[in-house]
Amino acid sequence: MLPLPCLLPSLSAFRALFFAVPRAVSLAGAMAVGLPWAAAAAEQNVRSVEVRGAQFVPEGDIQKTCGAEAGIAYSRWELMAIEECLMSTGVFETVNLSLEGDLLVIEVQELDTRPGRLDASLAYVSQDGLTASLSFERYNLFDRTYGAMRLEYGEEVQRYSANLYRTEAFETSLDLGVEVVAGRETFDDRSFSYETVRAEAYLAWLRRADTRFEAGIGYRDHRLYNLDPSASALLVREQTDGIAAPYIRFGVAHKSWTEQEEADGQWQSFGYSVKLDQYFWNVGTSDLLSDTRLEARMQFPVADKTRLLLGFDAGAVSGLDGNTSRAIDRFYPGADSFRGFAPRGIGPRDGEDALGGNNFVRASIEVQRDFGELLHTPVLGGIFIDTGGSWGLDDTLGGMIDDGWHRRSSLGVSVTLDIGATPVSLYVASPLEREPGDARQTFGLGLSTYF
Repeated sequence: MLPLPCLLPSLSAFRALFFAVPRAVSLAGAMAVGLPWAAAAAEQNVRSVEVRGAQFVPEGDIQKTCGAEAGIAYSRWELMAIEECLMSTGVFETVNLSLEGDLLVIEVQELDTRPGRLDASLAYVSQDGLTASLSFERYNLFDRTYGAMRLEYGEEVQRYSANLYRTEAFETSLDLGVEVVAGRETFDDRSFSYETVRAEAYLAWLRRADTRFEAGIGYRDHRLYNLDPSASALLVREQTDGIAAPYIRFGVAHKSWTEQEEADGQWQSFGYSVKLDQYFWNVGTSDLLSDTRLEARMQFPVADKTRLLLGFDAGAVSGLDGNTSRAIDRFYPGADSFRGFAPRGIGPRDGEDALGGNNFVRASIEVQRDFGELLHTPVLGGIFIDTGGSWGLDDTLGGMIDDGWHRRSSLGVSVTLDIGATPVSLYVASPLEREPGDARQTFGLGLSTYF
Protein backbone atom coordinates (compact mmCIF):
# COMPACT_ATOMS: atom_id res chain seq x y z
CA MET A 1 0.00 0.00 0.00
CA LEU A 2 1.34 3.41 -0.90
CA PRO A 3 2.38 5.66 1.99
CA LEU A 4 0.07 8.68 2.32
CA PRO A 5 1.36 10.68 5.33
CA CYS A 6 -1.08 13.13 6.83
CA LEU A 7 -1.08 16.62 5.31
CA LEU A 8 -2.85 18.16 8.32
CA PRO A 9 -0.43 17.78 11.24
CA SER A 10 -1.42 21.10 12.79
CA LEU A 11 -5.11 21.25 11.93
CA SER A 12 -6.31 20.12 15.35
CA ALA A 13 -5.68 23.68 16.47
CA PHE A 14 -8.42 24.87 14.13
CA ARG A 15 -10.94 22.57 15.81
CA ALA A 16 -10.66 24.31 19.16
CA LEU A 17 -11.05 27.69 17.49
CA PHE A 18 -13.98 26.89 15.21
CA PHE A 19 -16.00 24.23 16.97
CA ALA A 20 -17.82 26.84 19.08
CA VAL A 21 -18.01 29.40 16.24
CA PRO A 22 -20.88 28.04 14.08
CA ARG A 23 -23.69 28.75 16.56
CA ALA A 24 -22.40 32.29 17.09
CA VAL A 25 -22.32 32.73 13.33
CA SER A 26 -25.89 31.43 13.18
CA LEU A 27 -27.11 34.21 15.45
CA ALA A 28 -25.02 36.92 13.80
CA GLY A 29 -26.12 35.86 10.33
CA ALA A 30 -29.77 35.79 11.31
CA MET A 31 -29.58 39.27 12.82
CA ALA A 32 -27.69 40.66 9.81
CA VAL A 33 -30.32 39.64 7.28
CA GLY A 34 -33.32 40.17 9.54
CA LEU A 35 -34.38 36.54 9.63
CA PRO A 36 -36.27 35.13 12.55
CA TRP A 37 -33.88 33.21 14.79
CA ALA A 38 -35.87 30.01 14.53
CA ALA A 39 -35.71 30.01 10.72
CA ALA A 40 -32.00 30.82 10.52
CA ALA A 41 -31.03 28.41 13.23
CA ALA A 42 -33.19 25.49 12.03
CA GLU A 43 -31.08 22.42 12.61
CA GLN A 44 -31.04 18.99 11.02
CA ASN A 45 -29.65 15.92 12.72
CA VAL A 46 -26.71 14.20 10.99
CA ARG A 47 -26.46 10.42 11.35
CA SER A 48 -23.35 9.90 9.18
CA VAL A 49 -20.62 11.91 7.45
CA GLU A 50 -19.07 11.18 4.05
CA VAL A 51 -16.01 12.85 2.51
CA ARG A 52 -15.77 13.06 -1.27
CA GLY A 53 -12.82 14.13 -3.43
CA ALA A 54 -10.03 13.51 -0.91
CA GLN A 55 -6.93 12.00 -2.48
CA PHE A 56 -4.10 12.55 -0.03
CA VAL A 57 -5.58 14.08 3.13
CA PRO A 58 -7.03 11.32 5.37
CA GLU A 59 -10.83 11.50 5.42
CA GLY A 60 -10.89 11.15 9.21
CA ASP A 61 -8.75 14.28 9.58
CA ILE A 62 -11.07 16.25 7.30
CA GLN A 63 -14.10 15.24 9.37
CA LYS A 64 -12.61 15.94 12.79
CA THR A 65 -10.52 19.06 12.15
CA CYS A 66 -13.42 21.53 12.21
CA GLY A 67 -16.06 19.60 14.10
CA ALA A 68 -18.02 17.76 11.37
CA GLU A 69 -19.26 14.74 13.29
CA ALA A 70 -22.17 12.33 13.18
CA GLY A 71 -24.80 12.45 15.86
CA ILE A 72 -25.02 16.27 15.93
CA ALA A 73 -27.74 18.59 14.60
CA TYR A 74 -26.35 21.34 12.30
CA SER A 75 -27.91 24.52 10.93
CA ARG A 76 -26.96 25.97 7.55
CA TRP A 77 -24.96 28.71 9.25
CA GLU A 78 -22.95 26.11 11.16
CA LEU A 79 -22.15 24.26 7.96
CA MET A 80 -20.95 27.49 6.36
CA ALA A 81 -18.67 28.12 9.34
CA ILE A 82 -17.20 24.60 9.02
CA GLU A 83 -16.56 25.27 5.31
CA GLU A 84 -14.68 28.46 6.23
CA CYS A 85 -12.71 26.57 8.86
CA LEU A 86 -11.59 23.90 6.38
CA MET A 87 -10.70 26.50 3.74
CA SER A 88 -8.57 28.35 6.27
CA THR A 89 -6.27 25.32 6.61
CA GLY A 90 -4.73 26.20 3.25
CA VAL A 91 -4.80 22.71 1.76
CA PHE A 92 -8.08 22.89 -0.20
CA GLU A 93 -9.02 24.76 -3.35
CA THR A 94 -12.76 24.34 -2.70
CA VAL A 95 -14.88 22.97 0.15
CA ASN A 96 -18.63 22.41 0.04
CA LEU A 97 -20.86 20.93 2.77
CA SER A 98 -24.35 19.71 1.96
CA LEU A 99 -27.04 17.54 3.49
CA GLU A 100 -28.52 14.56 1.68
CA GLY A 101 -31.24 13.53 4.07
CA ASP A 102 -29.42 12.74 7.31
CA LEU A 103 -26.08 12.30 5.47
CA LEU A 104 -23.59 15.17 5.71
CA VAL A 105 -21.45 15.31 2.57
CA ILE A 106 -18.08 17.11 2.66
CA GLU A 107 -16.87 17.60 -0.91
CA VAL A 108 -13.32 18.91 -1.27
CA GLN A 109 -10.83 19.67 -4.00
CA GLU A 110 -7.25 19.58 -2.76
CA LEU A 111 -4.51 22.03 -3.72
CA ASP A 112 -1.31 20.80 -5.33
CA THR A 113 0.34 20.17 -1.96
CA ARG A 114 2.50 17.20 -3.00
CA PRO A 115 5.60 18.50 -4.75
CA GLY A 116 8.22 16.02 -5.87
CA ARG A 117 10.88 14.73 -3.51
CA LEU A 118 14.41 13.86 -4.57
CA ASP A 119 16.77 12.04 -2.20
CA ALA A 120 20.32 10.77 -2.45
CA SER A 121 21.62 8.44 0.23
CA LEU A 122 24.44 6.20 1.33
CA ALA A 123 23.53 3.04 3.21
CA TYR A 124 25.52 0.29 4.79
CA VAL A 125 24.03 -3.15 5.40
CA SER A 126 26.21 -6.00 6.58
CA GLN A 127 25.23 -8.44 3.83
CA ASP A 128 25.28 -5.98 0.90
CA GLY A 129 28.08 -3.62 1.93
CA LEU A 130 27.96 0.07 1.02
CA THR A 131 25.16 1.06 -1.38
CA ALA A 132 24.49 4.46 -2.94
CA SER A 133 20.94 5.28 -3.99
CA LEU A 134 19.02 8.01 -5.75
CA SER A 135 15.23 8.17 -5.41
CA PHE A 136 12.43 10.39 -6.67
CA GLU A 137 8.73 10.36 -5.76
CA ARG A 138 5.73 12.54 -6.40
CA TYR A 139 2.20 11.86 -5.20
CA ASN A 140 0.48 13.96 -7.87
CA LEU A 141 2.72 13.27 -10.83
CA PHE A 142 -0.51 13.10 -12.83
CA ASP A 143 -4.13 13.38 -11.72
CA ARG A 144 -4.63 10.90 -8.83
CA THR A 145 -1.32 9.26 -9.80
CA TYR A 146 1.71 8.52 -7.63
CA GLY A 147 5.09 8.10 -9.34
CA ALA A 148 8.43 6.93 -8.00
CA MET A 149 11.86 5.89 -9.25
CA ARG A 150 14.79 4.42 -7.34
CA LEU A 151 18.35 3.53 -8.34
CA GLU A 152 20.68 1.56 -6.05
CA TYR A 153 24.30 0.77 -6.78
CA GLY A 154 26.80 -1.25 -4.78
CA GLU A 155 29.75 -3.51 -5.44
CA GLU A 156 27.66 -6.70 -5.24
CA VAL A 157 24.11 -5.46 -5.87
CA GLN A 158 22.57 -3.12 -8.45
CA ARG A 159 18.80 -2.51 -8.46
CA TYR A 160 16.54 -0.22 -10.46
CA SER A 161 12.80 0.29 -10.06
CA ALA A 162 10.01 2.57 -11.30
CA ASN A 163 6.38 2.73 -10.12
CA LEU A 164 3.14 4.41 -11.15
CA TYR A 165 -0.04 4.07 -9.10
CA ARG A 166 -3.39 5.64 -10.02
CA THR A 167 -6.34 5.68 -7.64
CA GLU A 168 -9.90 5.11 -8.88
CA ALA A 169 -8.68 4.00 -12.31
CA PHE A 170 -11.28 3.79 -15.08
CA GLU A 171 -13.58 5.82 -12.76
CA THR A 172 -14.15 2.72 -10.62
CA SER A 173 -13.25 1.68 -7.07
CA LEU A 174 -10.19 -0.15 -8.45
CA ASP A 175 -6.68 1.32 -8.35
CA LEU A 176 -4.16 0.62 -11.11
CA GLY A 177 -0.43 0.12 -10.58
CA VAL A 178 2.53 -0.44 -12.90
CA GLU A 179 5.93 -1.59 -11.64
CA VAL A 180 9.22 -2.14 -13.49
CA VAL A 181 12.18 -3.73 -11.68
CA ALA A 182 15.65 -4.75 -12.83
CA GLY A 183 18.66 -5.98 -10.90
CA ARG A 184 21.96 -7.80 -10.85
CA GLU A 185 23.53 -9.74 -7.96
CA THR A 186 27.13 -10.95 -7.86
CA PHE A 187 27.64 -11.92 -4.23
CA ASP A 188 31.20 -13.02 -3.49
CA ASP A 189 29.96 -15.95 -1.38
CA ARG A 190 27.94 -17.40 -4.26
CA SER A 191 29.28 -19.33 -7.27
CA PHE A 192 27.08 -17.63 -9.87
CA SER A 193 25.63 -14.31 -10.96
CA TYR A 194 21.96 -13.47 -11.24
CA GLU A 195 20.12 -10.94 -13.42
CA THR A 196 16.43 -10.14 -13.68
CA VAL A 197 14.15 -7.71 -15.51
CA ARG A 198 10.49 -7.67 -14.56
CA ALA A 199 7.44 -5.56 -15.46
CA GLU A 200 3.95 -5.88 -13.96
CA ALA A 201 0.57 -4.18 -14.21
CA TYR A 202 -1.87 -4.83 -11.38
CA LEU A 203 -5.27 -3.84 -10.03
CA ALA A 204 -5.85 -3.16 -6.33
CA TRP A 205 -9.11 -3.04 -4.41
CA LEU A 206 -9.43 -1.73 -0.87
CA ARG A 207 -12.38 -3.52 0.69
CA ARG A 208 -11.90 -1.31 3.71
CA ALA A 209 -9.03 0.86 4.87
CA ASP A 210 -7.45 -2.21 6.48
CA THR A 211 -7.92 -4.89 3.78
CA ARG A 212 -6.39 -4.87 0.31
CA PHE A 213 -6.67 -7.28 -2.63
CA GLU A 214 -4.36 -7.25 -5.65
CA ALA A 215 -4.15 -9.13 -8.95
CA GLY A 216 -1.39 -8.58 -11.48
CA ILE A 217 0.03 -9.88 -14.71
CA GLY A 218 3.61 -9.32 -15.76
CA TYR A 219 6.61 -10.45 -17.75
CA ARG A 220 9.95 -11.56 -16.34
CA ASP A 221 13.33 -12.38 -17.91
CA HIS A 222 15.95 -13.78 -15.54
CA ARG A 223 19.08 -15.88 -15.77
CA LEU A 224 21.67 -17.79 -13.74
CA TYR A 225 25.10 -17.47 -15.39
CA ASN A 226 28.82 -16.83 -14.90
CA LEU A 227 29.47 -19.96 -12.83
CA ASP A 228 32.74 -20.46 -11.00
CA PRO A 229 34.82 -23.47 -12.14
CA SER A 230 34.32 -25.03 -8.71
CA ALA A 231 30.53 -24.56 -8.66
CA SER A 232 28.28 -27.40 -7.53
CA ALA A 233 27.20 -29.87 -10.19
CA LEU A 234 23.61 -28.95 -9.36
CA LEU A 235 24.25 -25.31 -10.22
CA VAL A 236 25.85 -26.40 -13.49
CA ARG A 237 22.63 -28.28 -14.34
CA GLU A 238 20.49 -25.29 -13.39
CA GLN A 239 22.37 -22.52 -15.21
CA THR A 240 20.39 -20.78 -17.95
CA ASP A 241 21.04 -17.97 -20.40
CA GLY A 242 17.55 -16.71 -19.72
CA ILE A 243 13.96 -17.66 -19.02
CA ALA A 244 11.59 -15.04 -20.41
CA ALA A 245 7.89 -15.59 -19.84
CA PRO A 246 4.68 -14.07 -18.44
CA TYR A 247 3.62 -14.52 -14.84
CA ILE A 248 0.49 -13.99 -12.73
CA ARG A 249 0.28 -12.71 -9.15
CA PHE A 250 -2.52 -12.63 -6.58
CA GLY A 251 -2.21 -10.95 -3.20
CA VAL A 252 -4.19 -10.04 -0.11
CA ALA A 253 -3.11 -7.98 2.89
CA HIS A 254 -4.88 -7.09 6.12
CA LYS A 255 -3.61 -4.72 8.79
CA SER A 256 -5.26 -3.90 12.10
CA TRP A 257 -3.10 -0.94 13.06
CA THR A 258 -2.45 2.30 11.21
CA GLU A 259 0.82 3.73 9.95
CA GLN A 260 0.22 6.75 12.17
CA GLU A 261 0.09 4.57 15.28
CA GLU A 262 3.35 2.86 14.32
CA ALA A 263 5.11 6.13 13.56
CA ASP A 264 4.09 7.65 16.87
CA GLY A 265 5.26 4.62 18.81
CA GLN A 266 1.81 4.06 20.29
CA TRP A 267 2.30 0.52 21.52
CA GLN A 268 -0.52 0.33 24.03
CA SER A 269 -2.91 -1.61 21.81
CA PHE A 270 -3.01 -5.03 20.20
CA GLY A 271 -2.32 -5.10 16.48
CA TYR A 272 -1.54 -7.51 13.70
CA SER A 273 -0.91 -7.71 9.95
CA VAL A 274 -1.08 -10.57 7.46
CA LYS A 275 0.13 -10.62 3.86
CA LEU A 276 -0.17 -13.48 1.35
CA ASP A 277 1.21 -13.47 -2.21
CA GLN A 278 0.79 -16.21 -4.80
CA TYR A 279 2.90 -16.17 -7.98
CA PHE A 280 2.69 -18.40 -11.03
CA TRP A 281 6.00 -17.90 -12.84
CA ASN A 282 6.93 -18.83 -16.43
CA VAL A 283 3.37 -19.23 -17.66
CA GLY A 284 3.20 -20.92 -21.05
CA THR A 285 6.57 -22.67 -20.72
CA SER A 286 7.80 -26.03 -19.47
CA ASP A 287 9.22 -24.24 -16.39
CA LEU A 288 5.87 -23.33 -14.79
CA LEU A 289 6.35 -22.64 -11.06
CA SER A 290 4.07 -22.01 -8.09
CA ASP A 291 5.56 -19.58 -5.53
CA THR A 292 3.68 -18.88 -2.28
CA ARG A 293 4.83 -16.35 0.34
CA LEU A 294 3.28 -15.53 3.72
CA GLU A 295 4.15 -12.80 6.24
CA ALA A 296 2.42 -12.25 9.59
CA ARG A 297 3.13 -9.86 12.47
CA MET A 298 1.52 -9.36 15.88
CA GLN A 299 1.98 -6.78 18.62
CA PHE A 300 0.95 -7.20 22.25
CA PRO A 301 1.32 -4.37 24.79
CA VAL A 302 3.17 -5.62 27.88
CA ALA A 303 3.72 -2.47 29.93
CA ASP A 304 4.21 1.24 29.39
CA LYS A 305 6.58 1.60 26.40
CA THR A 306 7.12 -2.16 26.25
CA ARG A 307 5.64 -4.56 23.70
CA LEU A 308 5.87 -8.17 22.59
CA LEU A 309 6.39 -8.70 18.86
CA LEU A 310 5.65 -11.99 17.11
CA GLY A 311 6.67 -12.63 13.52
CA PHE A 312 6.12 -15.49 11.10
CA ASP A 313 7.40 -15.86 7.53
CA ALA A 314 7.06 -18.85 5.22
CA GLY A 315 7.40 -19.74 1.56
CA ALA A 316 7.15 -22.67 -0.83
CA VAL A 317 8.11 -23.02 -4.50
CA SER A 318 7.42 -26.04 -6.70
CA GLY A 319 7.26 -27.04 -10.35
CA LEU A 320 3.78 -27.62 -11.77
CA ASP A 321 4.70 -29.47 -14.95
CA GLY A 322 7.15 -32.10 -13.69
CA ASN A 323 9.91 -29.47 -13.80
CA THR A 324 12.41 -28.65 -11.04
CA SER A 325 13.19 -25.34 -9.37
CA ARG A 326 16.49 -23.53 -9.85
CA ALA A 327 18.76 -21.82 -7.35
CA ILE A 328 17.41 -18.44 -8.54
CA ASP A 329 13.86 -19.57 -7.60
CA ARG A 330 14.54 -20.90 -4.10
CA PHE A 331 14.66 -19.27 -0.64
CA TYR A 332 17.81 -18.20 1.23
CA PRO A 333 17.07 -17.17 4.85
CA GLY A 334 19.87 -15.43 6.70
CA ALA A 335 21.11 -12.08 8.03
CA ASP A 336 18.11 -9.76 8.61
CA SER A 337 15.69 -12.57 7.65
CA PHE A 338 17.29 -14.98 10.17
CA ARG A 339 19.54 -13.15 12.60
CA GLY A 340 22.63 -14.97 13.83
CA PHE A 341 23.29 -16.54 10.42
CA ALA A 342 24.99 -15.00 7.40
CA PRO A 343 23.16 -14.21 4.16
CA ARG A 344 22.37 -17.53 2.48
CA GLY A 345 23.71 -19.03 5.69
CA ILE A 346 21.29 -21.93 6.20
CA GLY A 347 19.61 -24.58 4.08
CA PRO A 348 20.83 -27.27 1.67
CA ARG A 349 24.48 -26.96 0.62
CA ASP A 350 26.89 -28.74 -1.68
CA GLY A 351 30.34 -28.07 -0.30
CA GLU A 352 30.69 -24.31 -0.03
CA ASP A 353 27.72 -23.59 -2.29
CA ALA A 354 24.42 -22.53 -0.74
CA LEU A 355 21.66 -23.97 -2.93
CA GLY A 356 18.57 -22.51 -1.26
CA GLY A 357 15.48 -24.48 -0.30
CA ASN A 358 12.11 -25.05 -1.94
CA ASN A 359 10.56 -24.35 1.46
CA PHE A 360 11.36 -22.09 4.36
CA VAL A 361 9.77 -21.04 7.62
CA ARG A 362 10.88 -18.60 10.31
CA ALA A 363 9.25 -17.54 13.56
CA SER A 364 10.49 -14.80 15.87
CA ILE A 365 9.65 -13.55 19.35
CA GLU A 366 10.96 -10.19 20.51
CA VAL A 367 10.38 -8.08 23.61
CA GLN A 368 11.03 -4.46 22.64
CA ARG A 369 11.18 -1.36 24.82
CA ASP A 370 11.23 2.35 24.05
CA PHE A 371 13.92 3.83 26.29
CA GLY A 372 13.15 7.39 25.25
CA GLU A 373 16.18 9.62 24.76
CA LEU A 374 19.59 8.57 26.03
CA LEU A 375 22.24 11.28 25.58
CA HIS A 376 19.67 13.18 23.45
CA THR A 377 19.26 10.16 21.15
CA PRO A 378 15.98 8.18 20.79
CA VAL A 379 16.72 4.52 21.55
CA LEU A 380 14.70 1.32 21.09
CA GLY A 381 16.05 -1.96 22.44
CA GLY A 382 14.93 -5.57 22.28
CA ILE A 383 15.70 -9.20 23.06
CA PHE A 384 14.71 -11.79 20.44
CA ILE A 385 14.69 -15.45 19.49
CA ASP A 386 14.52 -16.57 15.83
CA THR A 387 13.81 -20.18 14.86
CA GLY A 388 13.02 -22.04 11.65
CA GLY A 389 14.72 -23.58 8.64
CA SER A 390 15.01 -23.97 4.87
CA TRP A 391 14.77 -27.36 3.19
CA GLY A 392 13.78 -29.33 0.10
CA LEU A 393 15.37 -29.82 -3.34
CA ASP A 394 13.91 -31.44 -6.46
CA ASP A 395 17.36 -32.79 -7.40
CA THR A 396 19.77 -34.02 -4.71
CA LEU A 397 22.33 -35.43 -7.16
CA GLY A 398 21.28 -38.96 -6.37
CA GLY A 399 21.13 -38.41 -2.62
CA MET A 400 24.54 -36.73 -2.35
CA ILE A 401 22.97 -33.51 -0.98
CA ASP A 402 21.17 -33.42 2.36
CA ASP A 403 17.98 -31.42 1.76
CA GLY A 404 16.08 -32.52 4.88
CA TRP A 405 14.49 -30.39 7.57
CA HIS A 406 16.95 -29.22 10.21
CA ARG A 407 15.80 -26.62 12.71
CA ARG A 408 17.98 -23.64 13.43
CA SER A 409 17.52 -21.04 16.16
CA SER A 410 19.33 -18.00 17.50
CA LEU A 411 19.22 -15.60 20.46
CA GLY A 412 20.18 -11.95 20.38
CA VAL A 413 19.61 -8.29 21.21
CA SER A 414 18.62 -5.45 18.89
CA VAL A 415 19.04 -1.67 19.11
CA THR A 416 17.57 1.07 16.94
CA LEU A 417 18.66 4.69 17.37
CA ASP A 418 19.19 7.97 15.54
CA ILE A 419 22.66 9.47 15.37
CA GLY A 420 22.09 12.99 14.19
CA ALA A 421 19.82 12.61 11.16
CA THR A 422 21.03 9.08 10.48
CA PRO A 423 18.86 6.12 11.58
CA VAL A 424 20.95 3.16 12.75
CA SER A 425 19.78 -0.38 13.44
CA LEU A 426 22.00 -3.14 14.76
CA TYR A 427 21.79 -6.53 16.38
CA VAL A 428 24.08 -9.05 18.03
CA ALA A 429 22.97 -12.69 17.80
CA SER A 430 24.39 -16.15 18.38
CA PRO A 431 23.05 -19.48 17.02
CA LEU A 432 21.53 -21.85 19.56
CA GLU A 433 20.87 -24.63 17.04
CA ARG A 434 22.84 -25.00 13.82
CA GLU A 435 24.16 -27.56 11.33
CA PRO A 436 27.69 -28.20 10.03
CA GLY A 437 28.36 -25.90 7.11
CA ASP A 438 26.04 -23.12 8.26
CA ALA A 439 27.54 -19.65 7.85
CA ARG A 440 27.28 -17.52 11.00
CA GLN A 441 26.98 -13.74 11.32
CA THR A 442 27.08 -12.53 14.88
CA PHE A 443 26.77 -8.81 14.19
CA GLY A 444 24.40 -6.99 11.83
CA LEU A 445 24.43 -3.26 11.09
CA GLY A 446 22.25 -1.06 8.91
CA LEU A 447 22.43 2.73 8.53
CA SER A 448 21.59 5.33 5.93
CA THR A 449 22.13 9.05 5.56
CA TYR A 450 20.37 11.45 3.18
CA PHE A 451 21.71 14.45 1.33
